[in-house]
Amino acid sequence: MEKGRLMISLEDQVAIITGGSRGIGAATAVLFAKAGANILLTYVQNEKAAKEVQEEIELLGRKCIIIRANVAKAKNAKKVVEKAMQKFGQIDILVNNAGIWTHGEMGKMTEETWNETMEINLNGTFHMINATVPYMKKRHFGKIINISSTAGQRGEAFHSHYAASKGAIISLTKSLSTELGGFNINVNSVAPGWVDTDLSADVLRNQKLAEEARKGIPIGRVPTAEDIAGPILFLACDLSRHITGEILNVNGGSVLVG
Repeated sequence: MEKGRLMISLEDQVAIITGGSRGIGAATAVLFAKAGANILLTYVQNEKAAKEVQEEIELLGRKCIIIRANVAKAKNAKKVVEKAMQKFGQIDILVNNAGIWTHGEMGKMTEETWNETMEINLNGTFHMINATVPYMKKRHFGKIINISSTAGQRGEAFHSHYAASKGAIISLTKSLSTELGGFNINVNSVAPGWVDTDLSADVLRNQKLAEEARKGIPIGRVPTAEDIAGPILFLACDLSRHITGEILNVNGGSVLVG
């Protein structure tokens, strides 16, 4: 860390961000670029939104590659990592953000609904880490940040499949922090509560439900994607170099867990 100056910098570092076309992923990609990083972001459907994020990053003077890839499949995750290595020659940061949140009532939930959530939320995170870690080990450096959820800590009725996937991500984070610590690889998680993104739009666009959500947050407001991106940036930068295996709760005080 530079003497005499306290600053957050990702200058000339390379970050892979999954699910980077919108919401938390897009906000994180732009914030990382402002901190000096070059970005590879993945998307699945919204190419237009991904290109808009790419253009915003390039206007900041940083490089950005967008790749359409469903990282729930191991071969796709491997291609994403290989592309980053071909274009940038290194991977410093991995943010596992891609995920879905769907309704599922136990006793009525289909196997397809359960499997889809596990494949995208949990398997996608595993495949990306599994493909990235060998390169981080060679350089003896890396920051891995997994986006979990308060649901993974307290559970969530009618979303048990989502909560289970995020709880597994929390356990994965803690396990890998110990396994990879000797390689100077930090593994942490950010656990948001409600966030005003497309993922929660069906609820938060309903005035009554949105007010109920807001009242459950002591700070008194539903956060934006940018409110989550800031803590992710903290875990990616050198200021957090002695933090690993932690679940950073970003929920305005709505869920108080250690």
